[in-house]
Amino acid sequence: MDEQEYAEYRRNRVRRLKKIIPVTIFIAILIPLLCSIIFLSLFIHTKRELNDLQTRYDELLSSMEQLRDDIDYIDETKDVYTVSDVTDSKRESTEESASTDEVIPDTEEDVTDVREVYLTFDDGPSSNTGEILDILAKYDVKATFFVTGKTDEVSVAAYKRIVDEGHTLGMHSYSHRYSQVYASKESFIEDLTRLQEYLYEVTGVWSRYYRFPGGSSNTASTVDMKELIEYLSEQDITYFDWNIVSGDASGNILSADRIYENCVSNLPEYSEAVILMHDAAEKHTTVEALPRIIEAVQAMDDTRLMAINDDTFPIQHRE
Repeated sequence: MDEQEYAEYRRNRVRRLKKIIPVTIFIAILIPLLCSIIFLSLFIHTKRELNDLQTRYDELLSSMEQLRDDIDYIDETKDVYTVSDVTDSKRESTEESASTDEVIPDTEEDVTDVREVYLTFDDGPSSNTGEILDILAKYDVKATFFVTGKTDEVSVAAYKRIVDEGHTLGMHSYSHRYSQVYASKESFIEDLTRLQEYLYEVTGVWSRYYRFPGGSSNTASTVDMKELIEYLSEQDITYFDWNIVSGDASGNILSADRIYENCVSNLPEYSEAVILMHDAAEKHTTVEALPRIIEAVQAMDDTRLMAINDDTFPIQHRE
């Protein structure tokens, strides 16, 4: 190879190197960048899953602590506690009295009466609240949430969404711990006031609807329930029990089919039906059954799903 050929060879080699070097640099930058994006995406996804698991863990831990606290409290006091499934109500007793005392003539309003069905969810917010709200939105249905006091970001967002989407925000005690709520009238008032003021601070709604933990017919309270009922009346707060039980309050997880049957089978018996369900992390079958329950009610003649409001006649186990 003479000098001219060698010089040409070197020039060609330099040209190739000039092309290769930028490509190499680009690849050297691109590969770590792509790896970083992939790892960042995986990190964010994993972090979200961990946060979700942490939320569920916290909810389950809180539920276990409440249950353990309630069991200890009940063992120390009455050694008796069941979530009441009483179906008597002030409305039914009023109607019975009216039917025995006088004959009420038929009116157009009587003929066109519509069965009112109220879906009510106790114990939330939870990691299931968002899915429950999604289902309600899908079917354009309003419900009532009797909530407890929770300060985490997910719960705060849930309170706001309940209100923003037109559902009724009710109270179910701040702590939901029987040993605190029912220790005395003063402790009941303190718990109630704390929750009412907290919900107002978060949502701007001054809630005036209440559901006693365990219902007004619970056997766990060491305070005469009439005293607590009278106090609610003095504060212009209406309390609501139920006359249909989903069964999801039991320690055993019921199947979605069983919950559906419990909610739907007895509806024809009532002109006003208040269904008790629970919004808790472990109540997955309740969420699973909810669409079928809504569809079944919507398919009934002269029946409508409603949220509790000022015109709702309260189902109450105690006067």
